[in-house]
Amino acid sequence: MIHALANPTRFLKIARPMTPILFWGGVMALAVAFWGGLTQVPPDYLQGDSFRILYVHVPAAWLGLGGWSSLAIACFAYLVWKHPLAFVAARAIAPVGALFAALCLITGSIWGRPTWGTWWEWDGRLTSMLILFFVYLAWIALARADSERGGDGRVVALFGIAGTVLLPIVRYSVVWWNTLHQGQSIGLTGSSIDASMLWPLWWSIAGFSALFGALVLMRMRAMIADNRVEARMRRMAAA
Repeated sequence: MIHALANPTRFLKIARPMTPILFWGGVMALAVAFWGGLTQVPPDYLQGDSFRILYVHVPAAWLGLGGWSSLAIACFAYLVWKHPLAFVAARAIAPVGALFAALCLITGSIWGRPTWGTWWEWDGRLTSMLILFFVYLAWIALARADSERGGDGRVVALFGIAGTVLLPIVRYSVVWWNTLHQGQSIGLTGSSIDASMLWPLWWSIAGFSALFGALVLMRMRAMIADNRVEARMRRMAAA
């Protein structure tokens, strides 16, 4: 299956119809999530209405972490199987993952203002997420520099794999250190969020995840098209 999808033509046959499905499916899921989160869920007894930003903040945090996990898997596939499409996937994922990491930081700051009385605190969770965001930017810059000098991408792929050491630090920072950030709300053993507040969150996570996938597929399709144009121009120049 992996080797079949590594063929750009086969990949595009799947990616073309999947892109609008993921995009519009994500939009509809978010419409349900925001309708429920804004109109059907009662205010929190401590935070009032300010808690509603969690319907953006939590999915953004998950996708910021999940984006780097996906990037690392694509980098590993590129190193092991030498599939150029895997590296295309990694390059497509990086800006989208950075976007969601930034969205997590922005919404966290907005949420922190009424909760903590400050826009920013050098808290373990916030600081580690900020570092992850900068690592995203560093990976994007390194990939661009490697491409411009005609590199084979191996150093970039190794950096993508090495960056996974940050993921458990971000994930468990609220457990390992005494932080202002609230503890884990959703885990393998259950959730501390009331069921009346939880169902819109699952819709929001599904919607943002679908949009994440749609954006990655859009970028991959655009990059494959650019590569084909460049290859055609090189053939014409050599003729």
